[in-house]
This record gives sequence, C-alpha cells and structure tokens, in this order.
Amino acid sequence: MRDLHRHACSDERLTVQAALDPELREWLFGSLQRSGQRVKAEQYVRGLLSVRGRKTLRSIAAQLDGAAAQQSVHHFISTSPWEWMPVRHALARHAQRTLAPDAWVIRPTLIPKAGSHSVGVDQQPLPLGRIVNGQRAVGAWLVSGRSAVPVDWQLRLSARWMADPLRQRASVPPDAAVATVEECVRVAVANVLGIKDVPRGPVVVDVADVDAVSIARFLSSMGIPFIVRVGPDAQLRLDRSELPKYGGRERTAGELAESLPRLRQQVNPGDGPTTAVAIPVVASPSRSDRMLLLGEWRPVGHPRRRLWLTNADVSSAVPALRLTRLPGVVVRDFAAISECVGVRDFAGRSFPGWHRHITLASVAHLVAALELRGPAAGASPTEGDVSHTNGTTVR
Repeated sequence: MRDLHRHACSDERLTVQAALDPELREWLFGSLQRSGQRVKAEQYVRGLLSVRGRKTLRSIAAQLDGAAAQQSVHHFISTSPWEWMPVRHALARHAQRTLAPDAWVIRPTLIPKAGSHSVGVDQQPLPLGRIVNGQRAVGAWLVSGRSAVPVDWQLRLSARWMADPLRQRASVPPDAAVATVEECVRVAVANVLGIKDVPRGPVVVDVADVDAVSIARFLSSMGIPFIVRVGPDAQLRLDRSELPKYGGRERTAGELAESLPRLRQQVNPGDGPTTAVAIPVVASPSRSDRMLLLGEWRPVGHPRRRLWLTNADVSSAVPALRLTRLPGVVVRDFAAISECVGVRDFAGRSFPGWHRHITLASVAHLVAALELRGPAAGASPTEGDVSHTNGTTVR
C-alpha cells in the first residue's frame, strides 16, 4: 500500500490508492468460495480506503463502474450468501500475527442515524438523560499500545426489530434474538475466544450501563484473565479471608475504594504516576467469586477516579492497570481510522448487509493501520503509545 494520506474525517478522508497485496487478499478472503466474490470483496475494501465522503454502497459503486455497478455492489453486500464470520476469523489471525496485540478490548459504539429505516435503529439513551436516534453496536478489538483493530461486531436488536414486518424486511436470521448491550458483550467475548490460533485473553471490557459484576462472573466462569470497568454503585464485599480486620458488610465499589486509604500506593503503569488501590473482594455473599477491585486516581487532565474488577492478584495489579489504558487506543483508532473507512456509514435495511459492510470496513481498518504504523515487529514505539504488556499473566 502506498500514498496513504491522513485527513480529519469530518471533511476529508483517510485515503489509500492501491489494491490489497495478493497474498493478503487470499489470506483474508480465502473462505469466499467464488473468485468473483473475492474480487468484489477486494474492490469494496479498496473503495472504503479511497472514496472521499461517506462510504455508502452508491459511492463505492460509483468508483467501480458508475450506475452499472450499483446493483452488483448492493447484491454482494446485502443479499449474497457469503459468510462474514470466516472473514472475521482470518482478520483476527492476521492482526495477531502482524500487530502483536496485548489484549482483547470490548467497547460499545453508537452510530447516529437521521431516519428510522436502517437495521437496528432505535432511540438510544445517553448520559444526562439525552436521547439520540441510531444503532448501538459492541465491537471486539485486538489491541496493542500501538494499534487497535476491530475483528467482531454485535448489533443490538430491540424487540420491535424481532417482530414482523421489520424482521422480515431486514432479513434478520431465525437464530437472532432480542439483545441487551450486556448480552452483546457476552456474545462478542464468546465469539472471539473461539477463534483458532488467537490467544484467549486477557479481555478488557469497558462498557458503561451494564452489570459489570455479572460480566466479571461470566468471564471468570470461562477461565480467562479479565479486567472489567465497574461503576461506583456496584455492590461488593471485602474478601475477609484476605482482609480479616475489616468489616464484611456489602458496600458499593466507590465506598470501598475511598474507605481504605492505607492500601493506596503510588505506581507507574507506564504513562506517569498514578495513585492506586487493590482491594480483594467477593462479588456476592452467596458465591465465592473472588476478585480484585482496582481503583486509580490519575493526575489532572484525566478522569479523577476509575474502578475496575479483575481476576489478577495483588502482585499483578500494576500490569493489570497497564491493560486498562488499551481502551484509549481503541478510542483513538476508531476516530482516526474506523470512521474514515466507513464503519458508521452503512445505511441499508439488511441485517446481513450491515454485518458484511462492517466486516469489510474492519478489513480496511487493518490495512490502514498497517500502513500508518507498520507491523509490530518492525516498528518502534511513538510518543503517547501505551506500554506493551506481552508476557504479563493476569490471573
């Protein structure tokens, strides 16, 4: 890939003027049974990388062969029977090989929409009581301190999208179900942990407005290292087997973090000094879900306090805090790359079409990320990169 120039995505676009390398094309699209499908997949990715403005089916078709290509592109994305999950698995394996990621990061994405016809569109609540019209998706990203690449997506579907005529119109498959954001997180984790030749963890979940304790229990039951962002109101108890001198009544995560100043220490997780506390807790009185509540107070210019649940032990608290910086890499690369290659731009009514578009947009994201930052093995860290934690065990 050559001639990559980067722009602000509000007006201009990240642009790549080249075809995919043939070896990479075969690696990513080898699951597509027909050579014509592999050609169309490459053309679509090339359009996502090079078309200026919104990356709609119409704008991509116009680059290929004008109006004559529009029906063909629409068919390939919205109604052609190719499966997107094998492409996502190939994408994840290539990202693992080339970017040396440190963890999976699970984060939500809001995709505002002007109308009500795009699949999955609903009134979405925002903080402070605001409401926005749009889609809500959950992305699973492979992330290092240098780069973040999305490899799986779940689109939240409300009850109205599971009833006809909307369900039939959007071609929602029979095995789909009404989903909460929390259920989307669970499915995303299960999907990525089943990808062959890609490590099972650690998993960092940074999702607001879900039951973080329930998500932490789910990850614990799967036997994988995890770190889950938790709100200050989550109910927890001190693990009295570890802290016998303290009371065992149920308290909020925020209260626990503030009430044990003697356990605080100054640490440096790689991006400057931080005050942190690591508190052994149990998630409920009826279960033996032993975890660590991590609290951190960062300097001015950062959120003053963040809370996490992890199955790390106290000795691994600092490496665990390093992993909590990785969602910031997702936020950065989503704005710098994903939005520029059209992750938010699909306006069709088709549920399969949404998944195929966002899968190929994720491929385009990987191509652009490799061009921008290069493979991990040959690149040196740049200012602002999060420290790598390869080899760190969070248990």
